[in-house]
Amino acid sequence: MAFQLNDNDVMSYHRDGFLLVPRLFDSELIAMLSHTARADQRYQSLAVDRSDREGAASRLSLRYDLPEDLYGGLVRSEDIVLTTERLLGEEVYHYHHKMMMKEPFVGGAWEWHQDYGYWYHGWFLSPAITSCMIAVDRATRANGCLQVIPGSHALGRIDHGGVGDQMSANQERVDAILSRYEKTYVEMDPGDALFFHSNLLHRSDQNTSPDPRWVLICCYAARSNEPANGLPPAYEYLERWSVDRIKEIGKQHLMSLTGSSSASP
Repeated sequence: MAFQLNDNDVMSYHRDGFLLVPRLFDSELIAMLSHTARADQRYQSLAVDRSDREGAASRLSLRYDLPEDLYGGLVRSEDIVLTTERLLGEEVYHYHHKMMMKEPFVGGAWEWHQDYGYWYHGWFLSPAITSCMIAVDRATRANGCLQVIPGSHALGRIDHGGVGDQMSANQERVDAILSRYEKTYVEMDPGDALFFHSNLLHRSDQNTSPDPRWVLICCYAARSNEPANGLPPAYEYLERWSVDRIKEIGKQHLMSLTGSSSASP
């Protein structure tokens, strides 16, 4: 395992509700992911638009199944899975993964929300769910990088309502929180990974730049946190794959899409 948390990392996550790990994945693997995702017409055909309050749309392609391809390999990454298990304090299982595609000049904003504001309605009784966001492209303020409110995860679940095609945390509550807490822009380089708590308040601006901002987000629930209504997702053991195994599967995946295992366009 290339990355191992130290005690300060764990303390930082529980204090702030997130942990940024620079260069968790190397340039070879991220180039492979970028080329694969952009060449994968089927994956993109499953994408849906989610408009913000101004009508601008961000696209996302979400999957609950876990195929043995590059995306599934990254979900199974031992660097991510073992890190998430230490942060949550128990074994985790795959909830879902999604590619978020914020395109140049047209990519919409995401309103202030907590992921648990969505997932609560899926009958998860606990917010014991952590996500890992992997930067495919460089994320900056100009192209709509994530904004977070450190420490907001400790405030509990906030009521959410519909805004555009999204769920948004109650704005009066958010305004009150912002009067006491500062927001942070999380700029990321390709290969950086951000682990964040399901109750962390976060948002992103529209992409007003000529640069895309794609990220892969892998979401994990604690084993004890299966939905109470008995519907999926149910716990299934999650394998831990080495980066070498992920790259090998990734080469096969890319070959099936393009006829080449090279990550160069």
